[in-house]
Amino acid sequence: MADFDDFCYPYHVHDYMLQEQESHRHQQSPTLPRNFRRGSTSEKQLDAKTLRRLAQNREAARKSRLRKKAYVQQLESSRIKLTQLEQDLQRARSQGFFLGGCAGTVGNISSGAAIFDIEYSRWLEDDQRHMSELRTGLNAHLSDSDLRIIVDSYISHYDEIFRLKVAAAKADVFHLITGMWTTPAERCFLWMGGFRPSDLIKMLISQLDPLTEQQVMGIYSLQHSSQQAEEALTQGLEQLQQSLIDTIAGGPVIDGMQQMAVALGKLANLEGFVRQADNLRQQTLHQLSRILTVRQAARCFLMIGEYYGRLRALSSLWASRPRESMMSEDHSCQTTTELQMVQPSQNHFSNF
Repeated sequence: MADFDDFCYPYHVHDYMLQEQESHRHQQSPTLPRNFRRGSTSEKQLDAKTLRRLAQNREAARKSRLRKKAYVQQLESSRIKLTQLEQDLQRARSQGFFLGGCAGTVGNISSGAAIFDIEYSRWLEDDQRHMSELRTGLNAHLSDSDLRIIVDSYISHYDEIFRLKVAAAKADVFHLITGMWTTPAERCFLWMGGFRPSDLIKMLISQLDPLTEQQVMGIYSLQHSSQQAEEALTQGLEQLQQSLIDTIAGGPVIDGMQQMAVALGKLANLEGFVRQADNLRQQTLHQLSRILTVRQAARCFLMIGEYYGRLRALSSLWASRPRESMMSEDHSCQTTTELQMVQPSQNHFSNF
């Protein structure tokens, strides 16, 4: 019988024991993950990503601070502008009128209309400056090139009021079309929120002599085309008004809300009519500038400005006239004297 030490295990049992010993040795001395080594490539990549993320965070914070600063500056600018608007309104009230000349309407006016009236008041102040430049340029006999600069500046000045009216029509078209931003005398001649181009041309023709035959033909052609456009717009507005009447008056009472919704949709077309009328007015002024010489154009715009200035003066005289219950001979003489002071030495508008 062989000794116990000399006993030989089968090959597969021997291999199994060797594997068990190797496993036990690994359990007694656990190893770190293969990628957990100082200075490894993966650790360096992780640090680079972190650095990029930190840089992005710093850039986002910087942009956020800039946006906050811009927002604060915008708020401050809006506050200053609002304060200025309030001062303008207070100054207008203290002078006894509300910008456009319609006293007593402050409580019923919309914010958009109030802003337009303030901007229009500033436009009138600039208008006086432009008229002074035109008058000085004509009296000083400036060269055509220098006078052209003044005339072009005045045309741009009129373009500005048309831009203001586009915004005002969106905010409160009724304020524009009823002429509440103008004086009472101006409202007598109002057409769709402004002057009628053909009437303006008619008033200017006799004051612009001498005109060449080509200029006369151009002006009369402009007047004719303006009249055609005015008639088309007037007919369109009349059709809109009749359609509104039919919509509001027709149908059973039970459909009243539906009628109002349809009427509101039709009423929105008023803005389009005012914008088209203003576009016609603007194009008429530009066409007059092209037909006339630079000196004739300067005289033309100066006469237009003086005409509307006299209408505003007439409204002031009308507002301050003595009432029938207080009229006396002295008051009548005083009013006559004031009218004579407004009357120019040479009446440029006697044919109007």
